[in-house]
Amino acid sequence: ALNMLSVPALHEIIMNIIKVSSSVLKAAAHHYGSQCDKPNKEFMLCRWEEKDPRKCLEEGRKVNECALNFFRQIKGNCAESFTEYWTCLDYSNLAELRHCRKQQHAFDSCVLEKLGWERPDLGDLSKVTKVSTSRPLPENPYHSRPRPEPNQTIEGKLEPAKHGSRLFFWNW
Repeated sequence: ALNMLSVPALHEIIMNIIKVSSSVLKAAAHHYGSQCDKPNKEFMLCRWEEKDPRKCLEEGRKVNECALNFFRQIKGNCAESFTEYWTCLDYSNLAELRHCRKQQHAFDSCVLEKLGWERPDLGDLSKVTKVSTSRPLPENPYHSRPRPEPNQTIEGKLEPAKHGSRLFFWNW
């Protein structure tokens, strides 16, 4: 049962939520992934090690702040090309991204010129990476059970069962 005293206060968990569609997320994904890589990986590491979302509120807050800042920069610098790109994705079949390459190129060029962000190469964001963190390692990061105590030593002499084995085997 959850201890009610361990539930965070409402002011600790309320954050500005980014309300965007899947097309907006798809259009921004590569640049968001590279710009907010560290806070996202820090949060995922915390969630994996702690197995308790209450212990990762600060890391989650940093993910949210990074996403808000990311979309503010997009809106302030490349709103037009970004809107054209995600609108194209929205009206196209998302599996057919090739239909929106012209809009993607315009958006990528804008963020490179105005924000200095290069679109990561295909596969760069899915590479395995190590996360350098200042958060202390939990006492039991693998959440393994403690080792059982060894069997007690048997004192005295063990005798075979009086009437032999109690297992009964059918003869076929």
